[in-house]
Parts: sequence; C-alpha cells; structure tokens
Amino acid sequence: MKLTIITPDKLAYDGEVTEVTVPGSAGSFQILKDHAPIVSTLDDGKLIVKDSQGETVFVIKGGVVEAKENIITVLAEGIIG
Repeated sequence: MKLTIITPDKLAYDGEVTEVTVPGSAGSFQILKDHAPIVSTLDDGKLIVKDSQGETVFVIKGGVVEAKENIITVLAEGIIG
C-alpha cells in the first residue's frame, strides 16, 4: 500500500506500508491491504505506520484520511513533535 501524510506546511511521509492505524473520530481503526474504500475525519492522536523498516508513530492534530485501491492519503492539520 502507498501512504502519503501531508500537513499544511510539509510532506511528512510518502512510502510503501503494510499497516496504518489512525485516530478516527469514532475511535481508532486499522487500514490493511485491500481495505474497503473509506473517508473519515481524524481526531488528535497517534497515527501508527508499519512498514518493512518497523513502526513509526506520528502524533497528529486532527485531519482527514482517505483509503481507496491501496492508496492512503492523510491530510493532517499538524504533527506534534
């Protein structure tokens, strides 16, 4: 899967991943390969990215996620830290 994380001031991540966990407004959820298409708002919290190198955690300040055809785009209002 391809993941792109974008904030208003920078491209925070762009690469291949195996799993993404996002802080959805109705609770955290995982996106795995061949996930059904989804668009969801995001709350402040941990966005966990797993790839071939291991796990990376971003703490985001809200935003929106879209997943479709194994392409995941996160538009985050900001990244803390």
